[in-house]
Amino acid sequence: MAQKPRISKGTRDFSPEQVAKRNYIFSTIKSSFEKFGFQPIETPSFELSEPLLGKYGEEGDRLIFKILNSGEKVKRADLKALEQNNLARFSNSLSEKALRYDLTVPFARYVVQHQNEIEFPFKRYQIQPVWRADRPQKGRFQEFYQCDADVVGSNSLWQEIEFIQLYDEVFSLLKLERVTININNRKILSGIAEVIGAKDKLIDFTVALDKLDKIGEENVKEEMLAKGISLEGISKLQPLFSLSGDFDSQVNSLKAILSSSQEGLKGIEELEFIDNAISNLGLKTTTLRLNVTLARGLNYYTGAIFEVSAPEGLEIGSIGGGGRYDDLTGIFGLKNVSGVGISFGLDRIYMVLEELSLFPKTVNTNTEVLFINFGEQEALYSLKAIKTLRKAGIRAELYPDNTKMKKQMTYANRREIPFVVLVGEQEMKSGNFTLKDMQTGEQLSIEIDKLIHKLK
Repeated sequence: MAQKPRISKGTRDFSPEQVAKRNYIFSTIKSSFEKFGFQPIETPSFELSEPLLGKYGEEGDRLIFKILNSGEKVKRADLKALEQNNLARFSNSLSEKALRYDLTVPFARYVVQHQNEIEFPFKRYQIQPVWRADRPQKGRFQEFYQCDADVVGSNSLWQEIEFIQLYDEVFSLLKLERVTININNRKILSGIAEVIGAKDKLIDFTVALDKLDKIGEENVKEEMLAKGISLEGISKLQPLFSLSGDFDSQVNSLKAILSSSQEGLKGIEELEFIDNAISNLGLKTTTLRLNVTLARGLNYYTGAIFEVSAPEGLEIGSIGGGGRYDDLTGIFGLKNVSGVGISFGLDRIYMVLEELSLFPKTVNTNTEVLFINFGEQEALYSLKAIKTLRKAGIRAELYPDNTKMKKQMTYANRREIPFVVLVGEQEMKSGNFTLKDMQTGEQLSIEIDKLIHKLK
């Protein structure tokens, strides 16, 4: 007995309707990217493992899909590591390539490899799938698309301001309101780590702090203790856990906490610059909010960091994120090239638009009119008319088989095709077409020009 077909957990098939809705989001984001001056690039689905590993933190490394070596390369497997039960080393010896975890590290590789062909600052956008060996759950998949925009070759904070405006532009076009753009700065987090005596444990500190919304304050403290951060240091964090109020009041509280850290104060200065500019420029449908516990557990961020939250009341994680990285290209040998970028979470944005019924009815790319097939002569006559309709931009098709009319009508109904055209001997003699509205049942005899006008 044949096995029932299935797909891997964390992946999905998409119906025509779902693809049409996804393409609506893609086209909205793409047009906004281009409006803001970003140029498209594409990179391979897989990269060499070495430059990927170590760029996403210890937890991120565990989520990278590795590709097993094949052919003669299999002989390079480190069997001694297996004997010593060093599974990590043995696993790495079996694989030299990996599916990309995100689009940012491959972009850094692209910039270095093509540095003599591009103009700096270089603004690029990329819309491609990525893969993560994560536990599948609502809004979290093992294969999903990222929609990224980055600028490299500029230290200017005006780039961060433009990215906030870009988020606002896209969500405004999607009619998505009450979206919050959370912002923080890694310099502030470094300053806090310095103040609590955990500067040498910055990564452990930020990874734990980034889980605050997911696991709560007490569990975050326990994780920090387990990572070797002192109880005395953790007690100094208490004002952070209860920090609230508007942007200015939080900044004033931070200035008191970070008064002894030059790096922390520099981070505050950068945030104030961004907030002042956005206050003057204004936002249409989004709100900028300071969130000092926002850490984003990626090791390469060095300045401003962003995370975009869906409207309150929706049980969906972040729908976007990004930040400033000062030396990501350094891992490929090109030092001191600063960059900043953001990403849109397509799948979660889709879920939000679906839940709030924000997809426009016109997003469906369904056939607008189906010609009923009454025989060979009628079909040929119909195809000539269909050719004219398609030239006018109308989605039209002929039912392929000369079968019972009831079956053809049922087909049109099930595909939700709004109109059908009947062409029989009488229509061919008169040169007119019988148009039937499938919703009202109304029929009328109509010339080709009026048919085009009616369908448009």
